[in-house]
Amino acid sequence: MTVENLIIAPLITEKGTAAGEKANQVVFRVRSGASKDAIRGVVESMFKVTVLKVRTLRVLGKKRRRGRIIGARSDWKKAYVTLKQGDRIEFFEGV
Repeated sequence: MTVENLIIAPLITEKGTAAGEKANQVVFRVRSGASKDAIRGVVESMFKVTVLKVRTLRVLGKKRRRGRIIGARSDWKKAYVTLKQGDRIEFFEGV
């Protein structure tokens, strides 16, 4: 796993936006094998911010059914990254 593909995308949701406003956190969708130390290093190097804490959780894929065929979405991992007071990561600048 390389540094470039460790973070898949930021998660822009109501819950993630509330966490950003309340606790200065940013939520990312990351690779399943990503460790907290690796996530910390990538976020600090990509966005030039100081990371205080990283919390991760696994999200289990939902079962889906189309007629008789039963399938499942993939499991994935979510990371809540707490930034130092005063640091910010803006995804929608000027919007």
